[in-house]
This record gives sequence, structure tokens and C-alpha cells, in this order.
Amino acid sequence: MQGEPAHPDQRTGRAGRTGRHPVRVRGHPQPGGGWLMLDDLPGWGEVPTPVGRFRLGPVRLPADLELLAGWMNDPEVDEFWALAGPPAVTERHLRAQLDGDGGSVPCLGLLDGAPMSYWEVYRADLDPLAEHYPARPHDTGVHLLLGPAASRGRGLGAQLLAALAEMILRRVPACERVVAEPDVRNRRSVRAFERAGFRAVAELDLPDKRAALMIRDRDAGPVLQARLPA
Repeated sequence: MQGEPAHPDQRTGRAGRTGRHPVRVRGHPQPGGGWLMLDDLPGWGEVPTPVGRFRLGPVRLPADLELLAGWMNDPEVDEFWALAGPPAVTERHLRAQLDGDGGSVPCLGLLDGAPMSYWEVYRADLDPLAEHYPARPHDTGVHLLLGPAASRGRGLGAQLLAALAEMILRRVPACERVVAEPDVRNRRSVRAFERAGFRAVAELDLPDKRAALMIRDRDAGPVLQARLPA
């Protein structure tokens, strides 16, 4: 299951590819004040899931660049992330977030201590995505790719999405919804979000794709037996 990077616009993006850039927070005050920065995400610790102990770790450059660039050059990943090429392409994409204002945080996903996924967690309500749907204050967006090919097609994406969505909703009281916008052609990704408790509420015409708007509401309750520590 592959996700996509945050929604692109029509100009050359920070990753050096036309129409591709990572999520950025708009330059206006956040509504209602309060939680904006996501930099503490990697400090949230482990969560037990039916598939193993999962946690987010910080992306560190240059240490993690070879691993992430290798994943981005997998044709199955590149079909939706469009970041294939030399490591500098991936590095530009990452540094735009790492050097940004904290509204989008790139993370490594570790399962039982082994890095196996890449995540972007971002403030969807302050992102250009909010121009395309009725965003609510503190909506939090998620993008995911499973790196090793052996991790795909086993239901891991749904389990980890469920665990992270519940963690976000538990840790951030102001956030009532976790959102995503995978390409409608990416049926594997859409199905994984659905199994993780997200519901498809609309299709959005974004600058370079038709996306399925997926929403996980706080009142949806736990799914897939993803368990959070007390």
C-alpha cells in the first residue's frame, strides 16, 4: 500500500519535480490558537498493535537518506510519490519539511524496531488542501508509504494507519479528525484507509490527481484491534 505526498500545485515543487511539493503551512495565524507544531511526534513512544510494536522515529539526514531514496526509487512507490532519481531529489523533499515551520513532519515508521515505512503527518487545515474541502480547525493529515516490498500486501498499512490515527486523536484533544487524500487510482491505499476506520466522503480534483478524501472521525471508535497503552 502506497500513499502519496501532500497535495501538489502547478509549479515546480521543492522536490525539483513539476507539480510536487511537500505539505506546507500557510502563512496565516492558525484558527483558534493552540497546537500547531508537530515536532514532538517522534517522542510519542511505541504503541502495541496486532502486527508488532509500532513507533514513529525522526528522519535524520544524511543518516536516513540512502534508505529513503532507495524506497522512492521503487517503481511501485514512484508511481504515486514521483520522487525517483538521485538522493538529492529525496533530500530536497525532506529538507523542505525538516527546515520548515513544523506544520509537516517526516517520520520513519519502525515496527519492532525495524524501519519499514515513511510517514508525513501535517496540519491539513492550514495546508493548501484545505482549499478543496470544508476543513475544520486542527484537522491532521497523514501520508504513508511502505518501504520494503515484503511489507506490502499483508494488511500492515491498515493496522498501522489505525494505530497512528488513534494515537493522534488521543494525544491531540483539539483534533477531531484525521484526513487523507490518496489518488483514486490507488485502490490498495484507499482500501487500507477504509479498513483503518477512515470513510471516503468525496472525490477532490487536486492540481495533479483526482483524490479520495478519507476521514477518520474521533467518534469512530477503535478499529482493527489496534491497542493503545493506558
